[in-house]
Amino acid sequence: MASTVTLPLWLFILILLFAAVTFASHFLFPSVRWFFRRRLERAVSELNQRLDRPIRPFKLARRYDTIQRLSYDPEVMRAVSQHARAEGIPENVAAELSRRYAREIVPSFSASAYFGFAIRAARFLSTALYRVRLGHYDAAGLAAIDPDATVVFVMNHRSNMDYVLVTYLAAERSALSYAVGEWAQVWPLSRLIRAMGAYFIRRRSRNELYRKVLARYVQMATEAGVTQAMFPEGGLSRSGALMPPKLGLLKYIITSSGEDHPDVVFVPVALNYDRVLEDRALIAAAQDPGHRFNAGLGVVARNALGLLWRRLAGRYHRFGYAAVSFGAPVSLRAFADGVAGDPTRPLAQTLMRRIGDIVPILPVPLIAWLILERGAQSQAELERGINQVARQLPDAHIHLPRDSRGYTAETGLRQLTRRGALCEVDGRFAAIPKERPLLEYYASSIRHLMPAELPRDSAGANESAATAGS
Repeated sequence: MASTVTLPLWLFILILLFAAVTFASHFLFPSVRWFFRRRLERAVSELNQRLDRPIRPFKLARRYDTIQRLSYDPEVMRAVSQHARAEGIPENVAAELSRRYAREIVPSFSASAYFGFAIRAARFLSTALYRVRLGHYDAAGLAAIDPDATVVFVMNHRSNMDYVLVTYLAAERSALSYAVGEWAQVWPLSRLIRAMGAYFIRRRSRNELYRKVLARYVQMATEAGVTQAMFPEGGLSRSGALMPPKLGLLKYIITSSGEDHPDVVFVPVALNYDRVLEDRALIAAAQDPGHRFNAGLGVVARNALGLLWRRLAGRYHRFGYAAVSFGAPVSLRAFADGVAGDPTRPLAQTLMRRIGDIVPILPVPLIAWLILERGAQSQAELERGINQVARQLPDAHIHLPRDSRGYTAETGLRQLTRRGALCEVDGRFAAIPKERPLLEYYASSIRHLMPAELPRDSAGANESAATAGS
């Protein structure tokens, strides 16, 4: 026992490392975790005092615990057994597959990442790229929402900036939990998005086991009162217009609501832009027979570097206006009481109609629509057209910068001319034929709101024939 043992230096260092790790895992790490957990709980408690919708305990639970709870949920276990029988595989193999799905879906929300980084980043990006405006806002309806209800913001999907813009504008209300698609499952972006509370979904999966795991996660979050945000269209609009709703996530949310659970309140949210960052990629995808949307991280990085270079060179201009409207809330319980049978489809149609009613009308979409409707026009004619639209749509939110029809026309014309969609000939602005799809894309965002026929005033009557011919 007293004899000396000679060890190589590398082995001695390795033994010390193993000893240090063992000591830390048994004595140090639990204390450190407890210390930071206490600090986090105090910080969240202080944060909840200033939020309209406090962060729920479900959202703050450890990711490992949520994955375990989801994996051993009775409905998921039944789905595992059915999947094993259908595929002819052992149940433990199917169970491991369900756990893999759970690990893929469940986020790892970090209050410090969300409120310390994400909100600041969202504010910086939103205001650096756009002049952000709040459109219609039903303050009374939002204030009247039951504090115990689960709130779901239901939005039209124009751009990947939607996530950023709504996160920024909803910062005072709560931390939003988004469903994000496969595009975000790229390291290190996936780590950041998961820390912000977003959960990943496979939009085109036909695997019943996967859909059950996803459904149960959404239902657990809804029953726990987690504030969520969803895009019922299921993807970015390639035409610029509102698309028919898809019912998957909405169905999961509805089936989680029962008499013993809090009410679910849907808040319609409508977004519109003077420039959608992905507009040309979306237009190209709409024209492609396979409807491929080719705008990966490489494209995003290249565009970001281009913007940075223009800013350093002093040639950077913001992309016009971006506006968000918040409509009247819809109580699921009250809506379901007035509908016979499954309320999913009628509710989806009602929400999309309410979103459409509050879409902000911005300078670029308005000028694009007027040019397409009437052909080549002077700035004075466009100003008169804006005035006629404002008279015929008294309830629409028409954003007039500086409260001036003239400046509104100037702003829209400047944006579209700079992008090569319009050309000026003899004081009249006309569409460039090859860029007509770009004008159609922006006009489509508001076409459902516009009058079927726009009468001409006396000042423009003498120019009717020339305008129609162009």
